[in-house]
Amino acid sequence: MAEKRKVGRPKFQIDYETVEKLAHIQCTKTEIANFLGCSVDTLDRDNNFAEHYKKGLDGGKMSLRRMQFKLAEKNSAMAIFLGKQYLGQRDIVEQQNVELGKVTELLSKIKEEANDN
Repeated sequence: MAEKRKVGRPKFQIDYETVEKLAHIQCTKTEIANFLGCSVDTLDRDNNFAEHYKKGLDGGKMSLRRMQFKLAEKNSAMAIFLGKQYLGQRDIVEQQNVELGKVTELLSKIKEEANDN
């Protein structure tokens, strides 16, 4: 009996280790597709791509967070940034309210001086 030949293009083999490494440095799907030589649709159709992509993204975020916390030990600006991001801290902006009466009075004086000239 004759062997059945498969018709069509062979399935694109995705290198999941490379996907995780690229996602680890926060590459987009488009950048990964260009690097691998396929389309984003090819990646999206693959059942395992999303799992490896998310694993790489999460690993990259954890590494970045780890480096930020280490840097915050010596850099006060980084400590302030992290406090704002993770602890809900914020800068307090003081606003001075000028009484409406004083503003009206000042405008009247300006108008009088303009009329006198």
